[in-house]
Amino acid sequence: MKNLLPKREENSNKGTFGTVLNVAGCNKYRGAAYLSSCAALKVGAGKVVLASQERVLDSIAEKCPEIILQLRKDVKSLNDYSSVVLGCGLSTDRSAKQIFKKILNLTQNVNLPLVIDADGLNILSEENLKLNKNTILTPHPKEMARLMGVEVGEILKESEKWVKKCSEKYNCVAVLKMHKTLVCFENNFYENNSGNSALAKAGTGDVLAGMIGGFLAQGMNCFDAAKLGVYLHGRAGELASFDLSEYGVLASDVLKYIPVAIKKLLEE
Repeated sequence: MKNLLPKREENSNKGTFGTVLNVAGCNKYRGAAYLSSCAALKVGAGKVVLASQERVLDSIAEKCPEIILQLRKDVKSLNDYSSVVLGCGLSTDRSAKQIFKKILNLTQNVNLPLVIDADGLNILSEENLKLNKNTILTPHPKEMARLMGVEVGEILKESEKWVKKCSEKYNCVAVLKMHKTLVCFENNFYENNSGNSALAKAGTGDVLAGMIGGFLAQGMNCFDAAKLGVYLHGRAGELASFDLSEYGVLASDVLKYIPVAIKKLLEE
């Protein structure tokens, strides 16, 4: 994993490490927009632009001044971005579905790396939409069941089979978030062993999506970005739990321990 970390050139600026467009959040799930945006910055992305609704942006402006804010209706082009994260706390109402389809079409036009999570996955499960190979899906078992049209029990019983089928169906990297998260693309398969029950909290999936998007912005390929994101996400949860217990870790705590997890990896 240490060898996968993107290099940090000394002769660099914020543009060197890419810009993430994070299309996330709604009035009910403002935290998802914050967590996913900050996570991308924590893994080294140069800039993060959050595209969301006005009330969400107002909330985030006070909480994290490092995030660049934009109304989601104003996204016209993806030419200025290095990767896209789509779906964290987006909701599945009519306007959310419209922006989802719009962003999906724009990513296909420029073949931009894309992470689809949470409500994005729920919208995808209801629509017959085309994805390209530069896409990463990050479902938990219930979301995977919706994507594949089977019961959750089937996913839990034969998780390796279904993550592979998902990758084949959507022609992209599939990440099945479980105790031992699975990552699959074509004939490449990875089983993660970091993490613990501290990560069984609302919002930690948003953190993971942002982390993967941040690595993509720095030029990593989709399979490696997913592997590294999953591993460091697990390590951050472990390190947080050492100080706070597995009971008390919040998703915002996982955010704080991402740099610690990276630092420890660099020291190995």
